[in-house]
Amino acid sequence: MGLKFRLTLMNFLQFFIWGSWLITIGNYWFQTKQWSGAEFGVIFSTMGIASLFMPAIIGVIADRWVNAEKLYAALHILGAASLFLIPQINNPVTFFWGILLSMFFYMPTIALANSIAYTALKNGKYDLVKDFPPIRVWGTVGFIVAMWIVNLSGNKSSANQFYIASAAAFLLGLYALSLPKCPPLAHLEGKKTLSQVLGLDAFGLFKNRKMALFFLFSMCLGAALQLTNAYGDVYLDDFKNVPAYANSFVIRYSTIIMSISQISETLFILAIPFFLKRFGIKNVMLISMLAWVLRFGLFGFGNPAEGLWMIILSCIVYGMAFDFFNISGSLFVETTTDPSMRSSAQGLFMMMTNGFGAIIGSSVSGFVIQNFFTHNGLKDWHSIWLTFAAYSLTVAILFAVFFKHKHESVTVD
Repeated sequence: MGLKFRLTLMNFLQFFIWGSWLITIGNYWFQTKQWSGAEFGVIFSTMGIASLFMPAIIGVIADRWVNAEKLYAALHILGAASLFLIPQINNPVTFFWGILLSMFFYMPTIALANSIAYTALKNGKYDLVKDFPPIRVWGTVGFIVAMWIVNLSGNKSSANQFYIASAAAFLLGLYALSLPKCPPLAHLEGKKTLSQVLGLDAFGLFKNRKMALFFLFSMCLGAALQLTNAYGDVYLDDFKNVPAYANSFVIRYSTIIMSISQISETLFILAIPFFLKRFGIKNVMLISMLAWVLRFGLFGFGNPAEGLWMIILSCIVYGMAFDFFNISGSLFVETTTDPSMRSSAQGLFMMMTNGFGAIIGSSVSGFVIQNFFTHNGLKDWHSIWLTFAAYSLTVAILFAVFFKHKHESVTVD
């Protein structure tokens, strides 16, 4: 097999694992286990908790002592074991710890997968800018395929979704041992302090008002992302409680409907260079925030019959909401920070979105939904989504007013 195909298969399996359960875990929680909504909110905080420190720790190990591909393999095999054990758990508190353990193993592998691909492509004399994106996009395809398999096989609310993820993780762990060798390279670099190794120097960026505001808004958008991941599929499936919609296509194939969001994500990536060149980084990030308002608002007014177009449009808008902020935000960090700490600054950006943002968004949303929008066991989805839309609109307005950044034409190769 050629190198690019091998790396493509790695990325496909990497996100297939996540797509097997991330969007459908809510159905398993509420339908199969019939646990509380307030407790469910903290399940999605596990990704944030793991993202706060595990990628940094694993990165240090890969830089100094263990080949990245071997560490990657070990983490996926351990992750496979943890995913396999999750269906055996019958207590929501223990379930939280089970998912957290799984995230400790999984979250660092996202960065390791990129590192392995970069190293292999550079050693193979490939052009990273040209050759990596077509490889990485197959990760999103893997996520979509997993969602479809779980839905079409009738497992969107069953324990089998974790067994499917476990099998894929075990397969990837074995496959990773055949990937190109990526030995530690710390001996080739200059001597670094522990603070530099862990990327802590990047926290000095908070002294800069513009950067501090940027990271604050990154956290707020990270919270919004968790809302749609945690509750999107649960919302669509809950329409079965309305007799008029009980047998609709949306109920039977809610996960497939949600996968339109990921399909849209792959397409909007192609539009980013045009928007950045035409409108500048700040406006593209603002467009993303307004897209989140539409994402939630359309969900609030949609239904599986005459309002189906709003649900589908909401899923299409998701691609703009997700891609425009994450990619333009990453580019903002790349173009406004010192080269000596750009990697650390990118790590801080991810920590604020996938770390603190995920923890706050999942925990607060679970509490709010359970205590203010759940009546007699039924959720008032119309009010829930409009509340989320109001939150996103508030963030967008504050961003437009307080975040000052000169409009520049940006060229992306």
